[in-house]
Amino acid sequence: MGSTVTDTVTVRQGTVRGRQHGDLLSFLGIPYAAPPFGENRMRPPEPAPAWTGVRDAGAYGPTVPKADYVAGYVPFYPEVRIAGAECLNLNVHTRVDADGLPVLVWIHGGAFTNGSNSLPEYEGSAFARDGVVTVVINYRLGAEGFLYTGDEIADLGILDQIAALHWVRDNIAAFGGDPRRVTVAGQSAGAWSVNTLLAAPGAEGLFQQAISQSGGAHHHLPPEQSLAVTCELARLLGIEPEREAFAAVDPQLLAETCSSVITEIQTAPDPEKWGELALSQQPFVPTVDGVVLPRPTLDTIADGGRSGIKLLIGTTADEARAILVASGAMDFIDDAALAATIAGYGLPVPETLAAYRRDRPGATPGDLLSAVISDWYFRIPSIRVAETAGAGDTWLYRFDWASPTIGSGHGVEIPFVFDTITDPGLTPRLGPNPPQSVADVTHRAWVEFITHGDPGWPPYDTTARATALISDTVTVVADPAGHERILWEGKR
Repeated sequence: MGSTVTDTVTVRQGTVRGRQHGDLLSFLGIPYAAPPFGENRMRPPEPAPAWTGVRDAGAYGPTVPKADYVAGYVPFYPEVRIAGAECLNLNVHTRVDADGLPVLVWIHGGAFTNGSNSLPEYEGSAFARDGVVTVVINYRLGAEGFLYTGDEIADLGILDQIAALHWVRDNIAAFGGDPRRVTVAGQSAGAWSVNTLLAAPGAEGLFQQAISQSGGAHHHLPPEQSLAVTCELARLLGIEPEREAFAAVDPQLLAETCSSVITEIQTAPDPEKWGELALSQQPFVPTVDGVVLPRPTLDTIADGGRSGIKLLIGTTADEARAILVASGAMDFIDDAALAATIAGYGLPVPETLAAYRRDRPGATPGDLLSAVISDWYFRIPSIRVAETAGAGDTWLYRFDWASPTIGSGHGVEIPFVFDTITDPGLTPRLGPNPPQSVADVTHRAWVEFITHGDPGWPPYDTTARATALISDTVTVVADPAGHERILWEGKR
């Protein structure tokens, strides 16, 4: 006999009161860890303190310190800022008859420097409606979450995510979720986080399935590169590159100075100074520190370290178009810039141009550059995870629907995943009247995977390379754009 969840739920810290909307319930801004300020600043997360009485959970909680997106990105990727110290919080969406339901834990993207769990596109009611208890988390960003100084502390943002997963294990049953049926999922930096968690000993046993959307496992740094970022950040702040010195800096100033480092790397990417960061242009990412992340993720997966976790891996058809359109660069790319980028990635220029032009008649240099960058940054790293994970319990897909503004660009698919496409703030990214039929298909594929461990098409292997192309239908093809994929063998 099933239980009934009410708008008042008791967790280990105390009782929370959410909001009921028909058969659905939402509990917002629940702290899963103590405020990361004062003596907790730039330290591993501590347990959230208990409270007495009934805590209101009817509004989103505070967001972590962060700077603004670069101006061109703002219309496409709106931000939310909410002041307050209890920024390590999470939201839970469930329904009144929930009992032993599968759980989705969502980790937001934003290049490890932006984003939050309070964005309307991550509202989890559609998943709750379809029988998935949904948890959406915040975690520390920028230097607060990913500063590396060579001491015993590293990857605090990942430790925050692990702390949130511990909270889910200990408390989600009270919301009708099954802690033994947890799928952790994320997009962009959230997907890089998911793959990091696959290789993090502290996350072992806390989830049984994972979804990596627009991710891969290449985006982490060796200690020496992370230290170079730390030294540059310290130079700009006029402090010593030591944790205590950074912890004394105002959080907002620190976040804005992180943006200055990013701007330098993205506008003047000197390879001699920055190494591979001149290509990835992401200075605040997990460090392979030997403890939180003992080894690169692909090495851990190759050695069987993912403990049988089922994987669903996806990208969009033209990830980088969003970046090139938002930055205003799309129409100014010429043949010389295209050839220079191809050569910078270590690919042969004539052969690469021929391969990418084959299926793109009339493509501009910007179109071709978008395709090449999309592969280097997202598609090939995602395929490498699928190849390394092995056959039988890994599925691959490509999201093909194209927005009239940024095409099948980075971040277009997430409102379809969450079935939140009607939010007016998404119009710059999705255009007017995005098709509900695409949301129905995309959202259903995720629900099927979360609920049954199978999205509805054959698993991926290196023989057939079955890949689902998702729009308003699901079409399974073998090795889409395989002639382009082959170019990257031994290169990425």
